[in-house]
Amino acid sequence: MVLKKAVRISLWFVGGFVGLILFYLLFAFLLSRITFEGEQARGKDVTIYLMTNGVHTDIVVPARHNLVDWTQKVQYKNTRSNDTSQAYLAMGWGDKGFYLETPTWAELKPSVAFKAATGLSTTAIHATYLANIRLGDSCRQIVISTEQYQRLITYITSSFEPDANGHFIHIKTDANYGATDAFYEAVGSYSMINTCNEWVNDGLKKTGLKSCVWAPFDTGIFLMYPQEVGL
Repeated sequence: MVLKKAVRISLWFVGGFVGLILFYLLFAFLLSRITFEGEQARGKDVTIYLMTNGVHTDIVVPARHNLVDWTQKVQYKNTRSNDTSQAYLAMGWGDKGFYLETPTWAELKPSVAFKAATGLSTTAIHATYLANIRLGDSCRQIVISTEQYQRLITYITSSFEPDANGHFIHIKTDANYGATDAFYEAVGSYSMINTCNEWVNDGLKKTGLKSCVWAPFDTGIFLMYPQEVGL
């Protein structure tokens, strides 16, 4: 009797967990296909990009612009190459444990996954300088107004955790992905609801651009922006 009861409890637990995951995926699919159209652009002044590695979405902006010189905030010297010729800056927000402790999926620790799923860990911004942009399945171009870019600047800046002097806090680590990237302390909590892709989606909303109701994955975001956008 005890064994049967234990089996029933185990099956109930597994069934509930699977049901929760299916419920999550269903809502992710549905809500990422419902979009806010955003406002009508008042000008075509600044070109930005959305870039994905198949899982995680970055916002890519000009490294230097008259509204903001990102190189003064996200300094080249914090990258291994210190290459000041890089013209674009890709920024993504996410779970700090995933960024710094999980170079490959095979090395994912259960503790890191649990903290990321439940919002118990801290966050970071991964900033990567790029020399050029290649449009395609993994990269979309969007042309926005100066006013919209100012809103995007405000949104991205508010995601960095500043020090007492207002400077972005560089995370010194050997976990960099390449020669032109660096990590910075960020604000907010990552979770299954508030993911790296939802950070990008929220940025699109606050910029006044087309966005999803909810976009925990990159798929919904890229469906909104076909390759010809901004060309």
